Amino acid sequence: MSGLLITGARVLGRDAADLLIEDGRIVEVGRIAPSPGVVVIDADGLVALPGLVDLHTHLREPGREDAETIASGSGAAAAGGFTAIFAMANTDPVTDTAEAAERVRDLGRTCGLVDVVPVGAVTMGLRGERLAELGLMARSRAGVRVFSDDGRCVADGRIMRRALEYIKPFGGVVSQHAQDPRLADSSACCHEGEISGRLGLPGWPGVAEEAIVARDVMLARYTGSRVHVAHVSTAGTVEVIRWAKARGIAVTAEVTPHHLALTTDLLVGYDPVYKVNPPLRPQEDVEALRDALVDGTIDAVATDHAPHARHDKDHTFVDAAFGMLGLETALPVVSDLLVRTDRLGWADVARIMSANPARIGGLPGQGRPLVAGEPANLTLVDPDRPVTVDAAASRSRSRNNPWHGRTFTGAVHTTIHRGRVTHRIDSTAHATEAEYAQ
Repeated sequence: MSGLLITGARVLGRDAADLLIEDGRIVEVGRIAPSPGVVVIDADGLVALPGLVDLHTHLREPGREDAETIASGSGAAAAGGFTAIFAMANTDPVTDTAEAAERVRDLGRTCGLVDVVPVGAVTMGLRGERLAELGLMARSRAGVRVFSDDGRCVADGRIMRRALEYIKPFGGVVSQHAQDPRLADSSACCHEGEISGRLGLPGWPGVAEEAIVARDVMLARYTGSRVHVAHVSTAGTVEVIRWAKARGIAVTAEVTPHHLALTTDLLVGYDPVYKVNPPLRPQEDVEALRDALVDGTIDAVATDHAPHARHDKDHTFVDAAFGMLGLETALPVVSDLLVRTDRLGWADVARIMSANPARIGGLPGQGRPLVAGEPANLTLVDPDRPVTVDAAASRSRSRNNPWHGRTFTGAVHTTIHRGRVTHRIDSTAHATEAEYAQ
């Protein structure tokens, strides 16, 4: 095969155009006649976006391969239109050394479906007591730039300050799971409010998130370093971030599709699929998150893809594991919720799901405009095609999907990573994990 030709796509910033891809790069954009040996993809009516980038995924490998592997998670990511995903550090063993980070990177490269970018732990073993090998991870082959103890908050202000100071010289960023452990008791399992009280479920208040975010933006201002707020979930957090950005503090933020769309009302059935950390919040918080994403206060959509084996999720609500799947459904949820309601355009989707995440995470080859000379990482979207979610059909190893049975409009048609087609919506069969690993 001498190349790949995409014909008639709606390329952002111009009318329908063809894109010629050779050797992993876009070599020409315009009206292009097919030549012998070129594979043609008819993209009439499709929107061409830069490949999606997810700042926040849990791939569970090493340690919990029964829930997910880097191979299966990469397959789910490709099906969701992603060409790069950041793999969180809360594995077993934890990604807190250069060797561990390089192992995650190498496994991702073996799969070859997406760029798997390791996130390094802030503290050794996620224990919050002493810094992990931040500098060694940054200088390793993995080139780590994002550090997080996600799943646990860096609650000690002195440790957080030292981390921010340490990562500043090499342009790193701390992605904080903002949750004050003294305000969020270990038994808490949902948002603290009228519904949790009525259901008899122990909850934690939104201020547990907001207090940590307020502290961290002040530390970012003091150190001149960068902090990223993971999975924002409350209106109060939005206010703090808006205040910080107005003063030029180096803070960025992400929101998940489920926090944009789902509310704490879903807890009335005690279905553990809706148990997530941070918890689903009331409608007023959801509206504030949508507004903040539209006006740019929140920079990015990130999935917080959190697969769990059935034996960890199928329990009473209090005892079930936290987390939801998200990689395969993020784009349809955003399309249905914000694009079809005219609150965002496809250029905005490219910004919040590709360009901004790539910039925050320090990925120069991702989130790039679709012009000649750029890497061929792109996603073709069918904006009018309905998608009915079937949890059993997921490429993930897990099935804790909060969207099962729901129908959205806006489907990922084709994903292209480094010039290679990694997903087609009309493919007759999914690749096996053995094929992913080849």
